[in-house]
Amino acid sequence: MPKSRAPDLTVNIAGLRMKNPVMTASGTFGYGREYEPFFDLNRLGALVTKGISLEPMAGNPPPRICETAGGMLNAIGLENVGVEAFIRDKLPFLSGLEIPVIVNILGHSLKEYPEVARHLDGRPGIAALEINISCPNVARGGLAFGADPRTAARVVARVRQATRLPLITKLGPQVTDISRIARAVEEAGSDALSLINTIPAMAVDIRTRGSRLGRISGGLSGPAIKPVALRLVYQAVQAVKIPVIGLGGIRTAEDALEFLLVGARAVQVGTANFLRPTAALEIIRGMEEFMINKGIAKVGHFSGSLQPSKEVTTP
Repeated sequence: MPKSRAPDLTVNIAGLRMKNPVMTASGTFGYGREYEPFFDLNRLGALVTKGISLEPMAGNPPPRICETAGGMLNAIGLENVGVEAFIRDKLPFLSGLEIPVIVNILGHSLKEYPEVARHLDGRPGIAALEINISCPNVARGGLAFGADPRTAARVVARVRQATRLPLITKLGPQVTDISRIARAVEEAGSDALSLINTIPAMAVDIRTRGSRLGRISGGLSGPAIKPVALRLVYQAVQAVKIPVIGLGGIRTAEDALEFLLVGARAVQVGTANFLRPTAALEIIRGMEEFMINKGIAKVGHFSGSLQPSKEVTTP
């Protein structure tokens, strides 16, 4: 029996040519090198680093992670080494990879975002920037920048002026209308969108009568948020012309394919990396097997192919 031809998994996101549509999600894959012992990182479509700020950040007090039914709460607090140490100590390894490396950037003020971008602009090994305006577990910045279309657009516009790199804006679920936010950042110069970030949530212990996190609340991720993420990704796809990257609760190839079905051009794998370091690789293999079984030659033929629901009429 002849061997099935391997499907074409390549995608193009904001000018980045990726061998497959599977990326890692910021904050779940460290600086990349931490996962090198588990598999060849060059098998990924792209790698997204943890968030990088202008100055080093110590993060929130422990405990920072709490398991929940169907998910995980985290209140890491965007701990990172700062942009200068990132360039000096982390970027040399990342620049040696054969895949696009996307650096997630953050700021406590409108001024800090473009400053971080300027430091990274033109650095070898950086393919794009992901602008985090939707983190729910820090006291300053975070959700405040991504909840209002005008503020979100101002952040993106300032970063756009500071760099020639492709920009991906990461949006969160805590908005009244995701379509308005998506269109605002598209008009401000974003080349792509990624969504969703974690959902603000909390967990308490009735025995100690305290929070299960050092910082009362944190961000909920994992399978529990996937239905929310799917809906918001679908709405964003309808609202903009730029590519949309879907994330939120992706554990399996089927999960990833669901995001592609509603119109995402690529996906990011997050919480699953903590459970299975090779989760992203398993998802790539599973997507390829699905396409072979279904006779789908190119992943682009599947993306956005959701069939409209049939109207139900009453007699």
